[in-house]
Amino acid sequence: MDVKLIRSRKRKKTISAKEVDGVIQLYLPMELARGDEFKYVQWAKKRFESLRRKKELKANNADAELDQRARELNNRYFGGELSWTQIGYTTEQNARTFGICNTTNKTIRVSDRLLKMPKIVHDYVVVHELAHLKVPGHGPEFWKLVNMYPKTERARGYLMAIGMGD
Repeated sequence: MDVKLIRSRKRKKTISAKEVDGVIQLYLPMELARGDEFKYVQWAKKRFESLRRKKELKANNADAELDQRARELNNRYFGGELSWTQIGYTTEQNARTFGICNTTNKTIRVSDRLLKMPKIVHDYVVVHELAHLKVPGHGPEFWKLVNMYPKTERARGYLMAIGMGD
């Protein structure tokens, strides 16, 4: 996506961006050092790419499909005993995180990057996060639950091989 830099003398500190006809218009203070421009261009590109992926996920009903898959995995590996208030994809995970489970409010978010990975990796991350609903930490009891998924080691190996695992 192209970025058009617009500098303003009136703008003192704030930086903002909007998309107009497929071009990101990035508004910067006139006094901002030229060396800092790249950082803000990258920020804007990342922000609008994330928004685009969110719209795509919503249009494809991805969260509902993820919820259905989680129910299937819950039934298969946890006897259907787990429950959650929400499960969905996020476009805002950091590079090393593929899922997060908030055990207090029983919400699960998984990275949309998993959609581009093998199904065994996707399912492993979902099983991993579901297991947190029962055991919050990563102790032996937790891994006993996760290892009920028969392809755990292969999936973890895949994540380690791409440099994002343990």
